[in-house]
Amino acid sequence: MPTSLEILSHADTHHAIEIADRVWWVGHVIPDDTFQCHVYLLEQGDQSVLFDPGSRLTFAHTLRKIEEVVSLSAIRYYVCHHQDPDITAALPLIDELIARSDAAIVTHWRAQALLKHYGLKLPFWLIDEHDWRLELEDRTLEFIFTPYAHFPGAFCSFDRSTGVLFSSDLFGGFTAQPQLVALDESHFDAVRPFHEHYMPSSDILDYALSQIERHPVAMIAAQHGSIIPQHLVGFMIDKLRHLDCGLYLLGQGDTDIKRLSLLNRTLRDITETMLLYRDFRDIATRLLEVVQRNLPVTHIDYYAALPDGQVLSLKANARFVGIVEPVVPDVCKFVGQTLSDWQRAHTEDPATADHELRPEGFCLQPEKQHGASIAVPLTATNSEQIDAMAILAFDSRPLITSSIAQLIVQMIEPLKIALEREVIYRSIDLERERAYQRSIRDPLTKLFTRVYMQDVMKRHLALQERDMAPPVAAVLLDLDHFKQINDSYGHSAGDRVLEQVAELIQQQCRSVDVPVRFGGEEFLILVIGQQIKGAIELATRLRAEIAQHPFDISGERPLEVTASLGVAQRGADEPLESLIHRADMALYEAKRAGRNRYEVAEPSQSEYASSA
Repeated sequence: MPTSLEILSHADTHHAIEIADRVWWVGHVIPDDTFQCHVYLLEQGDQSVLFDPGSRLTFAHTLRKIEEVVSLSAIRYYVCHHQDPDITAALPLIDELIARSDAAIVTHWRAQALLKHYGLKLPFWLIDEHDWRLELEDRTLEFIFTPYAHFPGAFCSFDRSTGVLFSSDLFGGFTAQPQLVALDESHFDAVRPFHEHYMPSSDILDYALSQIERHPVAMIAAQHGSIIPQHLVGFMIDKLRHLDCGLYLLGQGDTDIKRLSLLNRTLRDITETMLLYRDFRDIATRLLEVVQRNLPVTHIDYYAALPDGQVLSLKANARFVGIVEPVVPDVCKFVGQTLSDWQRAHTEDPATADHELRPEGFCLQPEKQHGASIAVPLTATNSEQIDAMAILAFDSRPLITSSIAQLIVQMIEPLKIALEREVIYRSIDLERERAYQRSIRDPLTKLFTRVYMQDVMKRHLALQERDMAPPVAAVLLDLDHFKQINDSYGHSAGDRVLEQVAELIQQQCRSVDVPVRFGGEEFLILVIGQQIKGAIELATRLRAEIAQHPFDISGERPLEVTASLGVAQRGADEPLESLIHRADMALYEAKRAGRNRYEVAEPSQSEYASSA
């Protein structure tokens, strides 16, 4: 007897091969057939057992190999794990050859109901009526019920003395090149498509595997494909537990197993991506890799509606950072509309005359420059409202076959989940940002508060003192005669003036500057990264902009307003309070000199000291 199955990988299949103690392979290899069917013989003297006798195509070869081990008359039991002709069509031939009266077909009652139509003389020995056990010469054969894998009465046979599992359809595979023994984990590539299309569901397969795991399996004598040695048994069981079955449920008329298997793996990987990754960038990157197995997609962009009606853009060339863009592709105008609007536009709008609206709901459209894209509308659950769009980009117009269309349709639900989740996260982030902005900005003018100014400038000045930050200047602005505006036109008019002055300040400031609502009608701009010249230029612009601006206070005519300003440059190690104080003194000088002007503060004493 061989010490391991590996040395049988090149055994002569023209003869019977012993694979375990008194367990023989007696099948026949059909050239160029990916669906090899195996027959096994359990040698037990005149109580020998033949497992799954085979078809009429192979029985002559099987009979010859049986006779190499025992005579046909020594076989008493013919185990038929199910009723399919690839393993039972030889029964009428056997029925004619058998002379002994105690020979029997061992099977389940559900298979008997079909096998009886062969009109055989051989009687049936039903496993469900014999406590699921068969006592033999030197061992007991145990039967494992695995219902619906692949038919209601399916079962496996287990020889505990050798650990051999005669597995029926379970663990079978399609082998492009016949291979008696599976040598490594790559054999699962043959097992996968066999089970995906043959087993009705993952739950049924999982139940069958759990029944098998109760037994110490040392070898799987598979009915189809290859014999699986002990070192691969655990691996195969684990991989099958994570397999999606019922492949033809995806088919929609397509019965190509390889194509459906690839689709099934793609969908499973998409689902796993949703579960494994949190960051949308990781999700989008992984999704592209998965989709590119089936489609020549260059990139995928996403657009989703936010609760406030804006459209969130998640684009590949921006690394999916997620921004609210003022301009999005024309197709995104349908975000927020309904599928009916989408379909109507593609049948009635001349602008979409060159678009191909597919029956599945997505649209194939040529691009203005080159290539093409597929726009996939994504609706809310149980709703016709389009909440998001996925845009698949191609270098050239793709051929949309039925299987490709099916893949795109199957992608919709996972994409909806991913984008819905991202919108929730982004909405939370936006609300958090809005709350933060409310805490640091003046509610009337939307400029920064004094509290925020103190916090941010404390860090900046500390860095500046270590020569790690650029210089700082201050521009303090006060509206001239503002009390008269409130007294003459009311506080609401005064508020409108303050709002418009704040808008003018925002327009003149750079993104690095810090504009602050400093007091009632006082505004402070901390100019970051510029010397006194830049601050003076800012003060000059602000004075002119305010003086020439027509302030709308809902009166008969616009109001004229002027402002006075003080400018100061921060000296070395000068506290912020001192800088603001000097800018205030310069502002006072501008008021005293006639208003509607600016004045520049003298350099601080620390500056004199540092330049001395």
